[in-house]
Amino acid sequence: MRGFVAALQDLLFPPCCLGCGRQLPARQLPLFCSSCFTRLSPLSSPCCSCCGIPFVSGQDHLCGRCLKEPPGFDLARGALTYHEPLVTLIHCFKYGGELAGLSSMAWLASQSAGYREIGDPEIILPVPLHPTRLRERGFNQSLLLARSFFPRLRDRIAPDLLLRTRPTIPQSTLSGSARRRNLQGAFAVADGDRLRGRHVLLVDDVMTTGSTIGQCARVLRRAGCRRIEVFVLAMAVPD
Repeated sequence: MRGFVAALQDLLFPPCCLGCGRQLPARQLPLFCSSCFTRLSPLSSPCCSCCGIPFVSGQDHLCGRCLKEPPGFDLARGALTYHEPLVTLIHCFKYGGELAGLSSMAWLASQSAGYREIGDPEIILPVPLHPTRLRERGFNQSLLLARSFFPRLRDRIAPDLLLRTRPTIPQSTLSGSARRRNLQGAFAVADGDRLRGRHVLLVDDVMTTGSTIGQCARVLRRAGCRRIEVFVLAMAVPD
């Protein structure tokens, strides 16, 4: 019966590639044609042992940025490099409310090397949106991703513990230093007692300069979190 329903769904609503829109022969995850799939760039070792930025060769070690200014988190990992066709997929999801790619993003995340390096968190925290932005968008993309990435740990997802206390300018429009200033004092915890001594996992869609994740991590560290890990779908990798 499940196979019949799937075939009927493919007949009535033919699956299309999330990258180029080309019709696919079957609804098989991830929903990318062979050409777009080969353009995806999985992240793996060698990489920074802290922030996860990849190296061309060698072994895992701390990158220069983490040595110079240690981030507030203990470990950050991403599934894929942030470039096409993933950029379009994330933008359509995040800004266009197109949820059809959610299952494919979850599949890509679960197959990644970084996903396997994440520990066993006691609490999973989606990076929050300010209530104003949440009303405009209608959903928090980080919360939807957390639920899709970690379906067996849904009872550990706590969207009410980390809060965005003031609206900020979209980070994509700012430079690195302006991003940091934009986020100062933008996050707070709702209940420090629930976080004290805990191993937490922050989940977001993209990590570019790391300003948002870093600010969240510093707030969580001040709240007494024992270990802070980060998992994102995509990381922007410098040339």
